[in-house]
Amino acid sequence: MKKTIYLLFISAFLMLKGNAQDQVWHTDMNSAVQISVSENKPLLMFFTGSDWCGWCKRLQKEVFLTSDFKEWAKDNVVLVELDFPRRKKIDKNIQIQNHQLQNIFKVKGYPTIVFAMPENTEGKKINLNHKGSLGYVKGGAEKWLKTAKSIIN
Repeated sequence: MKKTIYLLFISAFLMLKGNAQDQVWHTDMNSAVQISVSENKPLLMFFTGSDWCGWCKRLQKEVFLTSDFKEWAKDNVVLVELDFPRRKKIDKNIQIQNHQLQNIFKVKGYPTIVFAMPENTEGKKINLNHKGSLGYVKGGAEKWLKTAKSIIN
């Protein structure tokens, strides 16, 4: 009896762990671009202040952590988190990359989501074709996804 309960507990834990790992947020833009190009999917770049931005946390809770978003994202975009924390430390190279992208896309507030499609112009040079931007949308995942779909289509 104890073995059966233990096995059920382990199975449930592994299922939950597997589901939590379905959604991959990249922090290195170079690897995200490579995946985007190979899979022919636009980048969804999430500019956030993960440890201080209330609207960012609300967007994650109401949209990004939902099964509707996870299912859509898996098939349609490459997820990139560009974080600007106040207390949490991030790698210096990632910090520089995030600030450069913030300047390129003229991001002034958080959360800002930028959709872009990498285009290879000359050999290894990649341009990011800006498709549109989005922030928090009241109404949960359904309304947010409706707006996101209209941007990338």
